[in-house]
Amino acid sequence: MNYRKIIEMQTGYFNTNTTKDIGFRIQQLRKLKSAIKAQETALSEAIHTDFGKSAFETYTTELNLIYSEIDSSIKNLPAWAKRKSVGTNLLNLPGRSYCIPEPLGVCLIIGVWNYPYLLSLQPLVSAVAAGNTVVLKPSEIASASSAAMAALIGKSFPPEYIAIIEGGIPETTELLGEKFDKIFFSGSTSVGTIVYQAAARNLTPVTLELGGKNPAIVTRNSTIETSAKRIIWAKFLNAGQTCIAPDYVLVDELVRTSFLFHAKKYIDEFCYSIDNSNYVRIINEKNFHRLAALIDKKKTYCGGETDLRNLFIAPTIMTDVTNDEKVMSEEIFGPILPVISYSDISDAIAAIKSRPKPLACYIFTNNKVLRNRLLKEISFGGGAINDAVMHITNSKLPFGGVGNSGLGSYHGKAGFEAFSHFKSILDKPFWPEPRLKYPPYTERSMRWLRRVIGK
Repeated sequence: MNYRKIIEMQTGYFNTNTTKDIGFRIQQLRKLKSAIKAQETALSEAIHTDFGKSAFETYTTELNLIYSEIDSSIKNLPAWAKRKSVGTNLLNLPGRSYCIPEPLGVCLIIGVWNYPYLLSLQPLVSAVAAGNTVVLKPSEIASASSAAMAALIGKSFPPEYIAIIEGGIPETTELLGEKFDKIFFSGSTSVGTIVYQAAARNLTPVTLELGGKNPAIVTRNSTIETSAKRIIWAKFLNAGQTCIAPDYVLVDELVRTSFLFHAKKYIDEFCYSIDNSNYVRIINEKNFHRLAALIDKKKTYCGGETDLRNLFIAPTIMTDVTNDEKVMSEEIFGPILPVISYSDISDAIAAIKSRPKPLACYIFTNNKVLRNRLLKEISFGGGAINDAVMHITNSKLPFGGVGNSGLGSYHGKAGFEAFSHFKSILDKPFWPEPRLKYPPYTERSMRWLRRVIGK
């Protein structure tokens, strides 16, 4: 496929200014929502083929969030797209100052496999709301879901406006060799580095949504049973294949036994099984083998069962894990949860800070002083107090990482801004025309200038 021709087509269409019209953008967002709703069954069947994910989870963790993003964009777009007035300094009076949001142009969105619809179509919503054209590259790993999206987009939008490109590493590499006005990537830090390097060759702005080892901190002051319940749900949702899932738990040694008891209790109570649609498969054999190799049977508190034929790994809790073990040296991205106890919160903080900044952090405590200390001392992309994962459902909260876990943010207004440029404008009348700034410069001019500036 000639990707350069697609980009040239989209550039030509963008230059007609059609996509800059607010009414047009809203119309396209409504069209996208209608197209997704019409294909809900096909989308659910496709993702079930890839993961064994139920229609319930597909709706709650993917489609519903996309619908909410579309509805929020439609409602707020007129306000987001308005020029924003700012103050004007004394030297430029009489005059007005304002910023005008404008679309960047032709955007490349590279999706990821673990939530194939959400992490491809949600940034698409932001790009469309901001008035861009888009080349969308879903992950080839969730191949059935990719094909379902390709059919949906291909039937609903012309390629000069939104084009969807299927394929693997060769296609992605070829796309990254082209010049775009914006690149949005979701995926691993290692691939994010490659994307960033490719974008730098063309000075293309990027948003990188990456990952990391997300800690959950359970203090002695927390409500232990509820903390365990929420952490277990968040961790084993999508079989742990969630970029913001708790990657490991740091628990105060005084409540360790209670936490582990309740954690196992809820694993049993939630009936995680592929057969009853409460659980999903590992995406492929490569990831299955990688995850199975992380399980140390001697340190397994519960779970640990694996089934290669069904790509099933049972929800697993590991204890007595040390920082130099492999399970703690990389992002797990699967249904394995190390639980590490601490006696001094300072040691827990130091352990987190010894690693690259995570995408998410979850603090479970009823102690406000301790909560504020943890929020102040630990840097992370986003997170929650006494909950996990659920911050992603609030489109008013920008979603993104920091350091190795990402660059930039999106969702709601932040998504609109991620795909926009804000032109800064000074708007002045022709009169009056002060003589002060023009040469020849004199000492008298300097005295007046200092008087006007006040310095």
